[in-house]
Amino acid sequence: MEDFLHLLVERCGELVGAAAVGVMLSDEYGSLRIASASTEDMRALELLEMQQQQGPCYEAYDTGEQVIEADISGAHDRWPDFTPRALDLELRSVHAFPMRLRGQTIGALNVFFHEPGGFDEIDIHTLQALADVATIAIVQERAGRESSVLAGQLQQALDSRVVIEQAKGILAGEDEDLNAAFVRLRSYSRDRNLRLRDVAQHVVEHRSLPD
Repeated sequence: MEDFLHLLVERCGELVGAAAVGVMLSDEYGSLRIASASTEDMRALELLEMQQQQGPCYEAYDTGEQVIEADISGAHDRWPDFTPRALDLELRSVHAFPMRLRGQTIGALNVFFHEPGGFDEIDIHTLQALADVATIAIVQERAGRESSVLAGQLQQALDSRVVIEQAKGILAGEDEDLNAAFVRLRSYSRDRNLRLRDVAQHVVEHRSLPD
């Protein structure tokens, strides 16, 4: 994913002759984080956006709409902390593209130029298309990771259930029913603030509750 995002900012910059390109993505808590930047200056500018929670990338992420500022020098009221820093880096115009899919916005693509002015319509459509394709790839990659984590958690739960069932059978022996054995196992765990699975594992290994 890191290589993919680096390639994205490189290609976007080459296509439209941009001075700098950056991508910010939301984390699991909905906060924007720096994902990739074409230059170290761009990375520093994105860090400022992240810290101050203002700028074209934040605005595109919040609104889900493209953000255009043809002359950054006139954006002091709009982005009071961001604007002076952008001008110090000789960036004069910006176009931020939301990265969205089915109503969900996961981040934004920032494209800066040294000269003030608007974007060509073809460039706008091209960059938004690239942002959309990148969004699909990122969402699929995240879904794959979440699915893997969920599968692992499910397997862990199933493994725990097997151990607990074995412990119930051992505690029940020939004279006690399984429900009563489970109540005894659970009560022992709760009274001592122990994990049920750990107590069950001890029973399986030692054929009795812990001392």
